Amino acid sequence: MTQDNENPEEVSRQDYGYWLQMTTRWADNDVYGHVNNAVYFNYIDSVVNQFLIENKLLDIHQSAAIGLVVQSQCRFFYPLSYPGEVDCGLRVRHLGQTSVGYEVGMFPAGAQAVAAIGGFTHVFVDRHQRQPCPIPEPVRHALQTLTPMME
Repeated sequence: MTQDNENPEEVSRQDYGYWLQMTTRWADNDVYGHVNNAVYFNYIDSVVNQFLIENKLLDIHQSAAIGLVVQSQCRFFYPLSYPGEVDCGLRVRHLGQTSVGYEVGMFPAGAQAVAAIGGFTHVFVDRHQRQPCPIPEPVRHALQTLTPMME
């Protein structure tokens, strides 16, 4: 996940390896005129699952191993609003034996400054027994492509 000491000015679009653009909706805005905080979690969930589905890593009805969200968070820097588009960039911040920590940078379309950084941790479990299991190799391989180089 995003490091608490990470400065949003240090976050770059180049930090993310997969992108999905979302369109804000009329209902997303709250009474203060910006996208409500709960909507950001929909963006995060959508970009992670779209990556998994596009790469044929998740069959939402039949995959033997599924990822369950065990933790989520989001830090807000600048408001998003309707109407607008949001460029959601995805990267992997942690890749363990049974869990993965995703990070999503949310940028107003075309902007260089990140509006919010959020993410969640998936623990992979057996679909039927709901016990932790190793991340399937094809999933692990794809997730490694989204892991920043370690210094």
